[in-house]
Amino acid sequence: MALQTPDYDAIRSAILRDIRSLLPDADIGPDSDHYVRAAGVGAAVEGIYQHQAWLYRQIWPDTSDSEALERHAAIRGLARKPSVAATGEIRVTGWTGTTVPAGTAVRHANGTLLSTTTDTPIGADGSATLRVAAAVAGAAANGLDGAVTLTSPPLGVDAAATITMPLAGGADTESDADLLQRLLSLIRQPPAGGNKYDYQRWALDVPGVVAAYVYPLRRGLGTVDVAIVSADGLPTAELIATVQAHIDDLRPVTAWDSLVLAPTLVTVDVSAQVKLADGYTLADVQADAAAQLATAVNALAPGDIVYRSRLEAIISGLAGVVDRTLTAPAANVTPLVDATHIEWARIGTVTLEVMP
Repeated sequence: MALQTPDYDAIRSAILRDIRSLLPDADIGPDSDHYVRAAGVGAAVEGIYQHQAWLYRQIWPDTSDSEALERHAAIRGLARKPSVAATGEIRVTGWTGTTVPAGTAVRHANGTLLSTTTDTPIGADGSATLRVAAAVAGAAANGLDGAVTLTSPPLGVDAAATITMPLAGGADTESDADLLQRLLSLIRQPPAGGNKYDYQRWALDVPGVVAAYVYPLRRGLGTVDVAIVSADGLPTAELIATVQAHIDDLRPVTAWDSLVLAPTLVTVDVSAQVKLADGYTLADVQADAAAQLATAVNALAPGDIVYRSRLEAIISGLAGVVDRTLTAPAANVTPLVDATHIEWARIGTVTLEVMP
């Protein structure tokens, strides 16, 4: 039977009971000195119990606080992954031959600050494509697109510019839940000289990677392929190269062909006709449908099948829907995984119509 830690009232009552046992005539009423002393001691004892309970939780990584979790991880060579800045490309115009230096500040219309990452000269056509990175690391800048302004452009370079490759690849500092998952994976599936779980763990060790899927022998004997995913979906070319270099440094020398790549997106558009209960509008149900269908489909791994019956069940369970007819997709969507494909189903457009 588990130990039941007494609460404050129980501790105080136990102290008063012991006083009465030793001094039958003692006054232990709420206005007595004995009651005041018992209350003070009881509070202190309860604090000790709580501290002991906290210490016990720190013993185990799955119940420990952030600081203790990092200590558990550090013992096994793991560290919390830092945040990663989103990167992209912008196009600038100016005088041919003028160089835009690395570190040039760029501001988006929404106030997000970026900076160029390399020295790039303006080309013969009067323009240049520059790599930029968000000034503040994290996932917030992912997807940033549109017009930007060089805050202090060099002489001969126009201040106005345009994002030609939306920012991607940004990631927030690794959460306690994700760090714990990596630690538990290492404990439960310890290093084994380059098995499937080793490759997954090596990929996940790289900041910016939120999921990794390993396909041994996908392209034949001696091959191990790893599909990686970033915080905003598909990884950038830089992240793929970083993971590739990291795995190449750790993999067994006999694993002569290891490939890190991004999965190929397969968009699943969903259309349905619905009959609504009184008091509900199509707009109300549309927003709920889009959110729930996205949660279900976007949780799938590459190669996982999108079952039509599952989509129907989600729509049927929406508040206000009393009947439905799913019109698209017409059949289960089966992403292809073979020697040349690693397809990954993602939700597309969700369209609902009122049933005639």
